Amino acid sequence: MILLTKRNHDKFLVNHLQIEHIECIPESKITMMNHDYYLVRESVEEIISKIAEYNAKVQDIHREIVVSDKR
Repeated sequence: MILLTKRNHDKFLVNHLQIEHIECIPESKITMMNHDYYLVRESVEEIISKIAEYNAKVQDIHREIVVSDKR
């Protein structure tokens, strides 16, 4: 999940896997797979960066949790 900011400065979390597309109008419009949308203050580049950072964290955690059976 990534943390974003609504136009009224409220913070909220979005499941980035449910994003269908992002439009670049004066603000960024995120349309979800269920066709709900959010207008956010972050730029498209910032949103992409947040998604990339989140994915990198998840992949690092996955690499750390390795079970080795040494029987």
